[in-house]
Amino acid sequence: MKIISINAGSSSLKFSLFNMDDKKVIASGLFERIGIDGSSYTIKYNGEKIKEEIELSNHTDAVKILLDKLVTLNIIKSLDEIDGVGHRLVHGKDKYKESCLITDEVVNDLIAFKDFAPLHNPANVLGIQAFKEVLPNVPMVGVFDTAFHQTMEEEAYLYPVPYSWYKEHGVRKYGFHGTSHRYIAKTISEHLGRDDLKIISCHVGNGGSITAIKDGKCVDTSMGFTPLAGIMMGTRSGDVDPSIITYIMEQEGLNAKEVIDVLNKKSGLLGLSEISSDMRDIVAAMGNDDEQGSKAKRAFLKYTRTVTNYIAQYYVLLGGADVICFTAGLGENSEPFRKKVCENLSCLGVKIDNDANKVMGEFKKISTDDSSTLVYVVPTDEELMIALDTLKLIN
Repeated sequence: MKIISINAGSSSLKFSLFNMDDKKVIASGLFERIGIDGSSYTIKYNGEKIKEEIELSNHTDAVKILLDKLVTLNIIKSLDEIDGVGHRLVHGKDKYKESCLITDEVVNDLIAFKDFAPLHNPANVLGIQAFKEVLPNVPMVGVFDTAFHQTMEEEAYLYPVPYSWYKEHGVRKYGFHGTSHRYIAKTISEHLGRDDLKIISCHVGNGGSITAIKDGKCVDTSMGFTPLAGIMMGTRSGDVDPSIITYIMEQEGLNAKEVIDVLNKKSGLLGLSEISSDMRDIVAAMGNDDEQGSKAKRAFLKYTRTVTNYIAQYYVLLGGADVICFTAGLGENSEPFRKKVCENLSCLGVKIDNDANKVMGEFKKISTDDSSTLVYVVPTDEELMIALDTLKLIN
């Protein structure tokens, strides 16, 4: 059985084709700049990589070319081999608590919820419509980023604002990266042979979120009403005093949307270091004995502190943690980042093995044998999680 996982953006479409018999990727790739000059696609399969510039007027064009290439490159013999399509869907509000078969109702809800994810939900709908046009008889499944976090209790997801804001306007914590956090919980539970784990999952890339998980269910998470909340990120500020917004509006003559744009795109590592949003650049610059080095160190220390604070908060919330997991681009690949965060947690008895921590992108225990809490690097695989949910529902 073969299933294709899809992540559609406003001008992009990322895919992974899985053979579900062995859960292996047969082919993967990315269609970029859809509807924009200079559009192209990249497909990786069987150890090869092809890239071609080609006109892509819309997502349907991208899907038609993708499916044609899968056949002409002999990746599959015919489109009849595709048994299901799984779509990453960003926002299902509090209506969708788990993955589901995509129906007209689901599509209409995605459109109705677009104000909660204006960049993502409309793009997700484009992806669904494109596949529905080209593969009308193939079942499709929606896997929501927000679904995993719907097990939070009211005291976790409500904000201390007028309750009517929640009832009338849906103002609450929703959380994101749920598919990744769910995959991490599943993977580490299977590895340790326990379903009753207390896990702190750290999905840290250019965007990042920390999630407290107990018995496989989300208890709390750092992102909130939008992905802007929580830890400091590559270009996002994370948590700040909301009064800063009106103050900067007055001081710099900006409107609210413009300030939010700065908090999303020009803050975080980039804003504080004035060097880069990439932790690799920050770590490299920290070795300089000059102003650049000072800026980089300032950003690094603030970044690791915000992550530490959330881990410590969730450690208390869970009544201790069995395991801390680092995942995503930074969590999987940055030795200095993981080392500093774990050193910050030493008062809780967390101890890191510096030799074991010299790891990039592979599953590995990096804590010492006498550490109070197990610490693991766990590479995430949201595409596989989407494929597994799709397989389950179409069966």
